Amino acid sequence: MVEIELDGQKVEVPAGSMVMHAAEKAGTYIPHFCYHKKLSIAANCRMCLVDVEKAPKPMPACATPVTQGMIVRTKSDKAIKAQQSVMEFLLINHPLDCPICDQGGECQLQDLAVGYGGGASRYQEEKRVVFHKNVGPLISMEEMSRCIHCTRCVRFGQEVAGVMELGMSHRGEHAEIESFVGASVDSELSGNMIDICPVGALTSKPFRYQARTWELSRRKSVSPHDSTGANLIVQVKNHRVMRVVPLENEAVNECWIADRDRFSYEALNSDERLTQPMLKQGGEWKTVDWQTALEYVANGLRQVKAEHGARTIGLLASPHSSVEELFLAGALVRSLGSENIDSRLRHTAFDNALSGGKARWLGRSVASLSTLQRVLVVGSSLRKDHPLFAQRIRQSVRHGGQLFRITDRSEDWAMPLAGSVQADASVWVSALAGVAAAVAAETGVQTPVAGEVNDANRAIARALLGGEHKAILLGNAAAHHEKASSLLSVANWIGQQTGATVGYLTEAANTVGAQLVGALPGPGGLTASAMLGGALKAAILLNTEPAHDSAAGASGLQGAGMVVTLSPFKANMDISDVLLPIAPFTETSGSFVNAEGRLQGFHAVVRPLGETRPGWKVLRVLGNLLGLPGFDAESSQVVLSSALPGVASGELVDATRLSNADAGVGPAGADLTPARVLPCVSAIYQLDGLVRRAPALQQTRDAQVALDSEGANA
Repeated sequence: MVEIELDGQKVEVPAGSMVMHAAEKAGTYIPHFCYHKKLSIAANCRMCLVDVEKAPKPMPACATPVTQGMIVRTKSDKAIKAQQSVMEFLLINHPLDCPICDQGGECQLQDLAVGYGGGASRYQEEKRVVFHKNVGPLISMEEMSRCIHCTRCVRFGQEVAGVMELGMSHRGEHAEIESFVGASVDSELSGNMIDICPVGALTSKPFRYQARTWELSRRKSVSPHDSTGANLIVQVKNHRVMRVVPLENEAVNECWIADRDRFSYEALNSDERLTQPMLKQGGEWKTVDWQTALEYVANGLRQVKAEHGARTIGLLASPHSSVEELFLAGALVRSLGSENIDSRLRHTAFDNALSGGKARWLGRSVASLSTLQRVLVVGSSLRKDHPLFAQRIRQSVRHGGQLFRITDRSEDWAMPLAGSVQADASVWVSALAGVAAAVAAETGVQTPVAGEVNDANRAIARALLGGEHKAILLGNAAAHHEKASSLLSVANWIGQQTGATVGYLTEAANTVGAQLVGALPGPGGLTASAMLGGALKAAILLNTEPAHDSAAGASGLQGAGMVVTLSPFKANMDISDVLLPIAPFTETSGSFVNAEGRLQGFHAVVRPLGETRPGWKVLRVLGNLLGLPGFDAESSQVVLSSALPGVASGELVDATRLSNADAGVGPAGADLTPARVLPCVSAIYQLDGLVRRAPALQQTRDAQVALDSEGANA
């Protein structure tokens, strides 16, 4: 540790720290623009100049290393005059458009100009003009004349997103931030550039000119998309969601969110919202009141049960539904006498589940992904499936970690790979068995599975046998795979021999929670595949569109006597008989359990649209109409206390309920024969109903590539 004196206060910081770090520890604010705690030091803006004793001139606090006994003054006349001079230079060419700037009210330059700017400018010449650029549907670069060349956006692309999509060209007064050869900005994390821009140069294209920042109410929430459980600030005006930005949580998403977390809110205000219950009568949809719709559903379920038996009633639930919704959905179906409930909609095989309310999970904390020294990822489009997990692993690789993968496609993960095994998805078990055989050869133990040892497998084995912090991560395609249980068994054996943890990246916001609350078929219950195959007479679809969300598709539901859809959107209209409008995550309270088993609660941030009602309330009232016991909860918190007793929001679920142990297969029993069906996985902007209906996201390059691929496959 090094001790320095900062404004008369003794501060101890680790050797190699900068003066800025010492100021942060001491609680002293030093004005700055280019410095950001998550990015490398550039020392571009010079706004953080401070007075260092014995230094011949003011020094930048962000780039000046501390030395033992150093004396620093941040508020001396020398420091203040230096900062004021820098501000004068920054404002020379800055346009005078604060009244129309989207950044107004949350602009660092605006804030610091009050304290360090002059009342008038000595500069009388014409200001420079930088022409706007079009870099895609998410980021607006219409006012690049405001740019102060802090290069935060450039460094973010290089260091966090892993893709240098913006750069600074030319020099001096001709310098500009621009994309390369007119290319668009396509990173799945690109929206974070808007947050870190200290001026109004980069703004949100969908939010542009929609509201003033001081008009917005700020409310906490949790992302309903992938399994990170990113913490959000949802900004609201007149009971309408206007913008979504990150809420910093170092344990989960740090200060970043993915673009689908940021821009999917557009779907909440779309024309496709379902605002009143609807019944199909004579082939035509008609609007009805809630009482009529729910009584129709209750009577229909009673009739199907009486005529065909309770086992012909089933419920398919999206793993993006809340803990409360999934718990009551399971209670409803089971109280009717059926065990037909499943949230594993994209799975091809169903022999890998745990019983007794236990769940497959990440196998370690989310935060620990940033410090891994060895990583093997199996069956994942990591960068697109889990952008924030990929960002953490990218940081581990930047600090010397080694990343390997087994995949069926050559994808750019925007980080260096130490090795890659490309194999058709049908033979992934054999490919992983080859790694197991290489581990056995290196350690001298007997291999439980026959696998080919080649140079690629040997490199993975040797890497996993070295280092301290190691993980084998199974992706969405591995979880949905026909041989999922065999993949897990072989991975577990490798993990035991190498000391690596084994875990699932898990697909959806509540994949873990769905398992914990029993949104899986019980004894004798039908799986999602069987239910979608035509085995049901009455089907309830909770937050899901089988045509998009399932491996089996929706055609098997055409023969059902009654199909009820509970959704925020006008979904499944071709197969449904009843549409019940339930609230999206912004209009109801609830909770999700992320990949590491962390329960995170959220509250409604706006009132429900039209006649929309919270999903858990709809299920509770339906239970009451059916005369079922246990449907008397008055709040979502009461439902949660029944679903996951003793777990508070923000806490981790009891570790005894999280397990990636083999489901009775064992590595010796692994099935090495090729899979007959390829795993069903979702494209980045097709994951759920919200992202599918967000116009800006559907205009991105990723969305267009997915649509082109879908058309080619068709």
